[in-house]
Amino acid sequence: MKKLLIFFALLALGTGVIAQQKDTVKKALSADSLMNSLSADSSSRQPILSAFKSTRLIFSPTTETVKKNNLNFVVIHRFGDIGTGPGGPKTAFGLDAVADVYIGLEYGITTNLQVMLGRSAVGQIGETQLKYAILHQTNNDSSPLNITLLAGEGIRPYGNFASFSDRLSYIGEAIFSRKFSSAFSLEILPIYVQDTQPLPNVAGNEQGFFSVAAAARLKVTRSMSIVADYEHPFSNFRTSANGFEDPIGFGAEFQTGGHVFTLNITNARAVSQINTLSNSTSSYGSGQFRFGFTISRMFDFNPKKEDKKW
Repeated sequence: MKKLLIFFALLALGTGVIAQQKDTVKKALSADSLMNSLSADSSSRQPILSAFKSTRLIFSPTTETVKKNNLNFVVIHRFGDIGTGPGGPKTAFGLDAVADVYIGLEYGITTNLQVMLGRSAVGQIGETQLKYAILHQTNNDSSPLNITLLAGEGIRPYGNFASFSDRLSYIGEAIFSRKFSSAFSLEILPIYVQDTQPLPNVAGNEQGFFSVAAAARLKVTRSMSIVADYEHPFSNFRTSANGFEDPIGFGAEFQTGGHVFTLNITNARAVSQINTLSNSTSSYGSGQFRFGFTISRMFDFNPKKEDKKW
């Protein structure tokens, strides 16, 4: 919990500094190719403020959703330990090793509703998710927050399980975000995870537990931002005394046309939130942190408008 308090204190400090910037919110609303593919409500009387540039940061999903008839192709890669243990020079500081690889597709059914299909190497888990934006922040603060709900299911098709239901895990979260200035956005995520078979499957571990996550984005230049992500499970079993660690990640996010590219350092091996919240044991203090990256590429399948011929 001490780590969580320090994390929020740093975010609050960053908010105060950023608020002094002279950039206006109007400038922050200038369109770019990827943001045009994220959720917006054209029928609203007030412009909507998108807090983030992509649908996820390092661990956490954001309040953004994929626009109707758009497809977001996501690739996430985490390498091996940079520091001590199996890392170090013999594995090119983890670049020769693979901790996890994720490939996913996110499709916009409506402006505010998206469906996701994805698979991670850790636990060979396949996931489906529904994500629905129920509230959007407006520039006049008539709506001060973005609120998005997410529900997902994970299945481990391989491995030894007593029954099919033991292969299933579930996750539900409410995502609250706010764009405090043209440069700084913050989100808080209450989360519940249910593993039908506890992960790891050892005596004393709970099947279900609550968690909280916090993530932030600080815009540095027009195309580059700094991002941070933190997760904390409220679990009597997942404690430092039992060898568990809270996932913490820091990174740099770059916009390149229709792509969002994120480079990050994190102690978590897994990509799936079900896995990171259920079973993160890597410690920064032991050199068990790793380099990773995320690539998001948006495809627009809306019919193209043709110019009228006279």
